[in-house]
Amino acid sequence: MPRTECLLGLSQGLCLGNRFVHLLMSCPVCVFSLQSIVLVHWLLTIWACLISWLPTSYVLGNMGALAVGVWAIAQRDSIDAALMFLIGLAVTILTDIVHFALYYAAAEIQYKGVAPALFRFSGGLAITSLMFKPVSCLYIYQIYRVRGGEYNVNFGFPCITRNRDSYQSIDHPDQSGTSASSNNQA
Repeated sequence: MPRTECLLGLSQGLCLGNRFVHLLMSCPVCVFSLQSIVLVHWLLTIWACLISWLPTSYVLGNMGALAVGVWAIAQRDSIDAALMFLIGLAVTILTDIVHFALYYAAAEIQYKGVAPALFRFSGGLAITSLMFKPVSCLYIYQIYRVRGGEYNVNFGFPCITRNRDSYQSIDHPDQSGTSASSNNQA
């Protein structure tokens, strides 16, 4: 699908409302590139940290996830890089919510008399970054699928199945095992 048709399909999805996610997931990755996702989240994280109301763990978590995003940009065929970037952004969604819940009210009181406009700007962009992360996760998941990722993510844990075709029966031993024991008796 050419780029213009994809943009048209996406704008039609916005108008239809409930079909937006379906069109987003079926559209080739042409609306946003991985570079633009990393750049937007980097800028929003930098602007969110203009004043020191957020702890160092916020900065390290978001910059760590963005570093994995740079890895995903550098290795265009890597499924692992796209999956790790997706997981990193999903984890930062949760940690950002915890950071805002713990630090926003105290910082609002602290910066009320000193720099209220700067605090509102910094806090607003931190919240904007948090709001863009689920949409970015959808796009990164699409990139993961385009690179060859599976729908179901396997973390290497063993699974229990009822398929017994691959088992060897112990009731009827192999002929090679019986011939070896008969040679030892002679």
